[in-house]
Amino acid sequence: MRTYAPASTIAVLDRLLEEPSLARGVVHHEVRPVRDAVYAEWPDWLDERLRRGLAKRGIERPYIHQAEAIEAVHAGRDVVVVTPTASGKSLTYMVPVLQALAEDPSARALFLFPTKALGQDQVAELAALVKDAELEVASACYDGDTPAPIRSAIRKAGQVVVTNPDMLHSAILPHHTKWFQLFEQLRVIVVDELHTYRGVFGSHVANVLRRLLRICAHYGSHPVIVCCSATIGNPAELAETLTGRPVQLVDRNGAPAGEKHLLLVDPPVLDASTGARGSALTLAERWAVPFLRAGRQTVVFGKSRMAVEIMLSNLRERMREDLGPRSRIRGYRGGYLPTERRSIEQGLRDGEVLGVVSTNALELGVDIGRLDVAVLAGYPGSIAATWQQMGRAGRRGDVSVAVLVASPAPVDQYVIHHPEFILGGRPEEARLDPDNLHVLLAHLRAAVFELPFEAGEWFGPGPADELLAFLGEGGQVRQAEDGRWYWSSENFPASEVSLRTAAPENVVIINTTPDRPRVLGEVDLFSAQVLVHQHAIYMHESVQYHVDKLDWGERKAYVHKIDADHYTYANRAVTLKPLDVFDRAPATGGTRVHGEVMVASLVTLYKKLKFGTDENVGWGPIDLPEIELQTTAYWLTTEDAAVGWRRDELDVALIGAGRAIQAVAAVLLMVDPRDLGLVAQVRSPHHEAPTIYLYEAVPGGVGLSERLFGRHDELVDGAAELIRACPCDAGCPACTGPRLEPDVDGKALALRLLAALAAERRPRTAVA
Repeated sequence: MRTYAPASTIAVLDRLLEEPSLARGVVHHEVRPVRDAVYAEWPDWLDERLRRGLAKRGIERPYIHQAEAIEAVHAGRDVVVVTPTASGKSLTYMVPVLQALAEDPSARALFLFPTKALGQDQVAELAALVKDAELEVASACYDGDTPAPIRSAIRKAGQVVVTNPDMLHSAILPHHTKWFQLFEQLRVIVVDELHTYRGVFGSHVANVLRRLLRICAHYGSHPVIVCCSATIGNPAELAETLTGRPVQLVDRNGAPAGEKHLLLVDPPVLDASTGARGSALTLAERWAVPFLRAGRQTVVFGKSRMAVEIMLSNLRERMREDLGPRSRIRGYRGGYLPTERRSIEQGLRDGEVLGVVSTNALELGVDIGRLDVAVLAGYPGSIAATWQQMGRAGRRGDVSVAVLVASPAPVDQYVIHHPEFILGGRPEEARLDPDNLHVLLAHLRAAVFELPFEAGEWFGPGPADELLAFLGEGGQVRQAEDGRWYWSSENFPASEVSLRTAAPENVVIINTTPDRPRVLGEVDLFSAQVLVHQHAIYMHESVQYHVDKLDWGERKAYVHKIDADHYTYANRAVTLKPLDVFDRAPATGGTRVHGEVMVASLVTLYKKLKFGTDENVGWGPIDLPEIELQTTAYWLTTEDAAVGWRRDELDVALIGAGRAIQAVAAVLLMVDPRDLGLVAQVRSPHHEAPTIYLYEAVPGGVGLSERLFGRHDELVDGAAELIRACPCDAGCPACTGPRLEPDVDGKALALRLLAALAAERRPRTAVA
């Protein structure tokens, strides 16, 4: 076994920056200075046992944000705590909960985490504090892995119940009579990782919380809500939308931090004419290896299961002669057994594991200690996720390094050349729409099943009577003589609702890999045509599955696990018809509009694209019926900007500009680019003017298009910057999309159109 002399993190970084092939890819290098801790004092009312237990764990005094939140919760105020990774947010709710239990053992608390792994982690952390404080507290996880006999014990005696929104929705709220001890004495509700509750998922969870608070009121309890979040642009607004209650914002971070080096790296251009770049995975490995060889604990993040496995294999091969056992470099992703994950987490904490290659499974607050280096192979998709991953590196008082290596994707290219967006700008805003009609009706059904509705009782934006009458027409509810509404169907409504989709009807995905087939998940009909068509590669929890059959009539897709070097992309032929205009305003070169649209979709073929290079390695036909989606959209007509254009040139310009606007929109709104569909038409059947539409790929929409309407100028300017910064000659997948016509300069045409749309913005007469 070859050995290397240990070197400090900064010494390794200096050597890397002297390597020309690596240094020329660094587009930004920023140093964050040491930040000292800012402390407060424990409140006078804190139980002495709890004070001693905290001292045993080395916590003599709280940070200022901990103290502020603890005082607010103790006073009965809802709070949202927004501070960086590993700043001790969990104490902001553990201390007041344990104080309540010390004062009254009959008190109860409910902790909600988006993943089972986080829930298990928090139970262990709480148990350790309880032991040191010499308290007696019954805490346990209640999730899909909890055995039946233990479930019964938790219902009866669990003082702190740790679960996830899915279990709360389908297994706890519908059976609230079995949980009356919890609901009668519930003092605190914790909603951790708040920033993950956005879009469709967040809209569903907001309604689950409406149902939860309704049941609490029925049992006479009025719990305080504590939300914790990574940095986002609108934490208070998000928390208030999610909970339906005003909150106190706590964002003065008092936790210390060592010096941190932040580097943004772009892979080298391999072909200037096409804009083709080197692999982000290979470059990420090159940055990670010297730190590993110097004995610096390193985490490498990949965006997919395949990316993680490729980098893990390569790093182990590179380090085979240096580190001894292969177990010193581990993988971490969805699909690993819970025991494997716990082993890896413990290995990172005690130093036995030197390097880990992970999907975003390690992005959330699972306790792995503080590492020296974080390397991100690709932009994670949001500023919040980027800082979560970068925040995994940084021991208190020690120098740490975080490296973001961009991929050739348009969103990555925009971010990497706008360092102020990640490192200095305002974080994105997380959006959800709990009043989306599809989502609201689904949870109204579940709520009336749980408890009858009084006449005039509110659920969401107003009294529920009109919606209940609509459900009554379908025979699902009935109104009694006393005016109350009762559930009258034999169906169990919560079991029919997935928190991850908005459509009332979904395609169930069945994994046939195990001996006994099991349900893997589900997707809405609109998404199913592109994600689970026959022969698609479907990704779930970062694991790849091959779709063997899509039974459209039965709404079932049958899949099995597979290791493939490619992914699939389905071509969707879309026609779009505006139904209603909610808002309209003049814009330079045209008009911007926000409204409701009907999108008809027909998927006809799919492509096989190689990971890393996006090289087309095959294709196949898809035979599925056309489906319709009623949703909301933002669109831009270009009647003035398009004057004097040839039709063929305008067609290329609209598509190129539209793709760039779509990429920038995904960055600004913190959403997956697939959440926004694009239609560009030279002559729309509904507008004489050439039009670019961005529609929400969710039935009814979740408020994204309204935000785009309000940020129109940023979209147009950002799209022009994205294309202008791309080093390609005439357009490429990183800016305007694949070149459909080899002899046409799509880049120049898109920039010409965007220039006309972003010219000096002069006042115009309002459009009627």
